[in-house]
Amino acid sequence: MYHIHIADDHPLFRSALLDVIHQHFSQSTISESSDLGSTLQALNNDTDIDLLLLDLQMPGSQDLYGLIAIREKYPTVPVVIVSASDDKETINRAMGHGASGYIPKSLSADTLHKAIQAVAEGEQWIPAFMENQLTEINQDEKSLAARISTLTPQQYRVLCYVREGWLNKQIGFEIGITEATVKAHITAIFRKLGVTNRTQAVIELSKMSLNEVTTSNEG
Repeated sequence: MYHIHIADDHPLFRSALLDVIHQHFSQSTISESSDLGSTLQALNNDTDIDLLLLDLQMPGSQDLYGLIAIREKYPTVPVVIVSASDDKETINRAMGHGASGYIPKSLSADTLHKAIQAVAEGEQWIPAFMENQLTEINQDEKSLAARISTLTPQQYRVLCYVREGWLNKQIGFEIGITEATVKAHITAIFRKLGVTNRTQAVIELSKMSLNEVTTSNEG
């Protein structure tokens, strides 16, 4: 039927998704990953994936990086965001950057089924409270997303540590690479983002930050 890939590092929610898929899409092939690196590897190895269920926040990915990196490399694979956040701005930005659907993790199993079914059939799906609420992402943000999507996962990881104020030596020790390699990554990051120093790079990255996770009961 379908090949559905679940990319989420929370075992309980992965289990809930699996239950829904097994019940309503029993003939489907299911694959799983729990970090961005293995998700990209799965997409590279399995060209028949019909639908990707992607958590925005998991190892290797924060904010919108996972989504925009996947959309850049695998533009034909429909991506449905599954997230603990039901923040309206987050949903709007995720859809604006190429998601085919957005499923808050607070939804019922029946609604999960309907959302997955809709996107699998080529439609978009958003929560009821977002109907007629989506707005266009501005061109500056689209341009920035295009630049950030060219960062490798390792470069993105380095940039996140730079944002935290880590020194090159600390970053290298944490990742397991030499300080010279860290410097090479930072040079590449500057070039790809069109900046000349660490402060400018952090400012650019911060523009893609999402609001803190919320779990309102709207809609």
